[in-house]
Amino acid sequence: MPWIQAVVEISAQQSDDIEDLLMAIGAQAVTMRDGANQPIYEPPLGTTPLWDKVTLVALFDAEQPLAFQMEQLSALYESEYGQAFPQYKLELVEDKDWIREWMDTFKPMPFGKRLWICPSWLEPEDPSAVNLKLDPGLAFGTGTHPTTALCLKWLDGQKIENKTIVDFGCGSGILGIAAMLLGAKSLVGIDIDPQAILASDENTERNDIRKDKVAFFLPEDAPATQADLVLANILAGPLVELKDAILSYLLPGGQLVLSGILASQAQEVADAYSQACTIVGITEEDGWVRIDATRHS
Repeated sequence: MPWIQAVVEISAQQSDDIEDLLMAIGAQAVTMRDGANQPIYEPPLGTTPLWDKVTLVALFDAEQPLAFQMEQLSALYESEYGQAFPQYKLELVEDKDWIREWMDTFKPMPFGKRLWICPSWLEPEDPSAVNLKLDPGLAFGTGTHPTTALCLKWLDGQKIENKTIVDFGCGSGILGIAAMLLGAKSLVGIDIDPQAILASDENTERNDIRKDKVAFFLPEDAPATQADLVLANILAGPLVELKDAILSYLLPGGQLVLSGILASQAQEVADAYSQACTIVGITEEDGWVRIDATRHS
């Protein structure tokens, strides 16, 4: 399978923000290397310093519309941080089984009191827990990113039993499938990426969820339905731009969970939804936020 990498020249101060943004648009792996021949031989004990200038390399599936996404990301960065996005270039890279290499580092993870995400190739650490068996493939969503973790922790703490769910931007299917395992009645997942539809279907089957209770669609094929709970873990820009589409899937009085939002973007997104919803809370983790809301009856 061909791959493409984005090579970005950044400062050490930019590393966390740039890495998070690239992961949010689907980077399979992000690495950093010395960008100015500045070796660090003996860092102080307990520290992990970066070079003053860093070359950040993010790996993506070559089928992804990366050039377009990077243009959008550059505009978002300039708007949010008041400065131009660092210089970057896109390069094709050799075919390699990066996913298999990544599998070696993906371990079972708990989210709250009941829910665990367990790689499909490993045995659960707690067989009595609610274990979601996951093989994300090429679709975004493993639970390791704060945006997904925030949503999983929220689901773990809710009474989901017998609720209908719409997962808008379903990726690997992780959020909707977690809701089903926690007792939800039915799930509709929507994503613009056909790879995500395939991954979600496979992960649904892997978790022994009845096929007549779950369906995944491209946006143009999605049914006109309304649910008790809508989950949308995408970027802040699309959350605002697609507000009406997202709200069209939510019943009056229903719950709304929005994520994929930088802390600096939280108020803008909350304001966009405040006319139709009551904002219940905004929760932050590692610079990212989840917005919980309830639609007006």
